[in-house]
Amino acid sequence: MNVLCIGDVVGQNGLEYLCSTLPTLKRKHQVDVCIVNGENSDSCGRGITRNGAETMFAHGADVITTGNHCFQRTKPETFEQQEFLLCPANYPFMPAQAGRCELDLGRARMQVINLSGVAFLEPLDNPFVCFDRLYDPTCRFTVVDFHAESTAEKKAFGYYIDQRASAMFGTHTHVPTADACILPQGCGYITDVGMCGPVDSVIGVEPAQAIEKQRCHTPVRFTVAQGECRLNGVLFTLDDKTGRCVQVRQIFA
Repeated sequence: MNVLCIGDVVGQNGLEYLCSTLPTLKRKHQVDVCIVNGENSDSCGRGITRNGAETMFAHGADVITTGNHCFQRTKPETFEQQEFLLCPANYPFMPAQAGRCELDLGRARMQVINLSGVAFLEPLDNPFVCFDRLYDPTCRFTVVDFHAESTAEKKAFGYYIDQRASAMFGTHTHVPTADACILPQGCGYITDVGMCGPVDSVIGVEPAQAIEKQRCHTPVRFTVAQGECRLNGVLFTLDDKTGRCVQVRQIFA
């Protein structure tokens, strides 16, 4: 079982690049399930629209996850209506099914769970407790998108779900980390998968704007950088019988 997980899609150019690249990528790596974090895929670089989600589904995404920008361009009810479009399950005002879905793979079921960290982000419900509540042990495969700022929180969460999850990929910081591995109990792991967006940017933003914000501490309206794009992903190979991860490969396309 090959599961391809793709980092935050940034802006219209990131969305277009994803759509042009994903079909070939899935064929090349014999992908069975593709999970895309689309929370920055709106043209402004923050949020996701219904049309954007439908475009990603049409070009090969099986599940779309999001994060702290999920409601900036989309109403909460959209996540309730779209079974495979997820928002973090630990938003306290959202029903659990908005942050979790199941895929019937014929030979087994896969649950995908989307959660947000709380360190340096919104004070949402505890993601550790939320995972315990949502996790269904009868699903052979469990993949988690943990959208978080703190690398320590991501790492702790990975070890926490190690005995239960098949794979966990971190999102939000847009920079791919060099720690792709299999944890001791068989959970594939990476702290941050990266992004799908412009190469010459500061995590997707025009560099001059990011510099002005950080150097002068003045309000700056960010825009998505233009130019060449790159896709960051991670490919988890899962054992069909046990559901455990047997190989992790980072993908740069």
